[in-house]
Amino acid sequence: MNLADIALRLGRDPTRADHPAFHTADGAVSNAEFQKLVATFAVSLATRVKPGDRVVFRMTNTVEFAAAFLACIWLGAIPVLQNSQLGRSELEHVVRLSDPVLFLLAEHMRDDPATEGLKPGTGRLIVTREGLAGETAASATSLPAAFDAGRDTPAFIVFTSGTTGKPKGVVHAHRWLEALGDSNRARVPAQPGDVILATGEWSFISALGHNVMFPLRNGTTGSVMEDRASPERILQTIERDRVTLLHSVATLYRRILGTPGIEHRYDLTSLRGANSTGEPLEDAVRKEWQARFGCPIWEHYGISEAQMVIGDGPNIAKKEGSTGKTWGARALVVDEQLAPLAANEPGTLAFGADYPGFFLGYLGDDRQTKATLRGGLFVTSDLARIDGDGYVFIMGRADDCFKSKGVLIAPRELEEAILSLGQFEEACVFPIPDREIGHKIGVAVVPRPTAQQGLADKLALSNALMGRIAPFKMPHQVFVLDRLPKNANGKTQRSEVARVTLQSASAS
Repeated sequence: MNLADIALRLGRDPTRADHPAFHTADGAVSNAEFQKLVATFAVSLATRVKPGDRVVFRMTNTVEFAAAFLACIWLGAIPVLQNSQLGRSELEHVVRLSDPVLFLLAEHMRDDPATEGLKPGTGRLIVTREGLAGETAASATSLPAAFDAGRDTPAFIVFTSGTTGKPKGVVHAHRWLEALGDSNRARVPAQPGDVILATGEWSFISALGHNVMFPLRNGTTGSVMEDRASPERILQTIERDRVTLLHSVATLYRRILGTPGIEHRYDLTSLRGANSTGEPLEDAVRKEWQARFGCPIWEHYGISEAQMVIGDGPNIAKKEGSTGKTWGARALVVDEQLAPLAANEPGTLAFGADYPGFFLGYLGDDRQTKATLRGGLFVTSDLARIDGDGYVFIMGRADDCFKSKGVLIAPRELEEAILSLGQFEEACVFPIPDREIGHKIGVAVVPRPTAQQGLADKLALSNALMGRIAPFKMPHQVFVLDRLPKNANGKTQRSEVARVTLQSASAS
């Protein structure tokens, strides 16, 4: 088995040689052209890496990124992916853990100061659309023999965004693509001519799967958005490549909807469905998207340790408040002793660890691996409940929930109620320590340009929320921001929202 061989197998079919593997700003790249580029990188790298060697990638989304990534795996080397926005201290942590034999850099990062001097003596090669910069050999026409890996042999490593501490190196096996490729294809079955765009950087496993690995493996086409995501750039790319399926994060959908009339500025008639991940998508946002863009928006729950494991899609009925059902992995809700809980009883979300799409462990961190993989389960940090029909309702991270006057406050519930007013682009609920009631309920909001004047006032907002939320869950303090702080993959940083708002309040 070899993950790269699985990804490239369908594209080697002579009848599919002219089928586009990717659409880019410079035009289409056919399967034949892409296979040739992978072969070119594999031939060049074959003298520089051996099976088991780790190679750190410092690149943004490009066809050559995808080709070099697969070439390394083809040879048995292990690509190490990390967000290109990580700074020096974070990269030092990545390099210390991964001990790479090689750095592969995008052409525009040739003089990247963050990697300069890291692990002296380690090669630094520039990756271009023609091959490795400075190579004089002609491009290869065929791949060398693929490394014959076991199912559990490490294939690649993705580093998390480090939201809850230093980035963790998540080690995935060669078996990963078959498991996740099947479940993603089952959730949203491919149609002839599908073009798929994911707005995140490919250093994140969600975008890597949806934009590169699954289109190659399942015979669709990836749309490459080379620059950072913005509402306008996303919609321009949909129009340019006639994208049919969009994958993005809830934050960006809210930002798109926060721009009045933006749906009329571009030809989006090709779009048949959108997918949201990263953080819970409020039902109010989903409904507004459907009304304004004329296509459904499906939600899924993904984790760096696998990818998509829960979701809804075109072939299952939507239940409001639910993220959907499980795909591939077996989900259950457990108590502190890992005993399964009854239907609709809230607890910690867990999955059967026997699912082949799950990771092998955290690089260099056996303690965290054992804390996460225990009792035959992969144990998350999320609170959830599962109803009698198997629908999963994510309540939020356990450390996001808090008590006020003895009542457990799940931020998602209040955030969804606020966004359902149609006046705010974003909302974030957080605890404010209080000696008398434990915590006051704080909320930061980003009003839309068309928002009703004065609605962000505490009394006005509470009045607007009457009947939508219980009185004891009303916010005690309301803060107005231009934008909520985000991490590198677009998730709202709740702790940073609290810090910024409370610091600002104490200074005024």
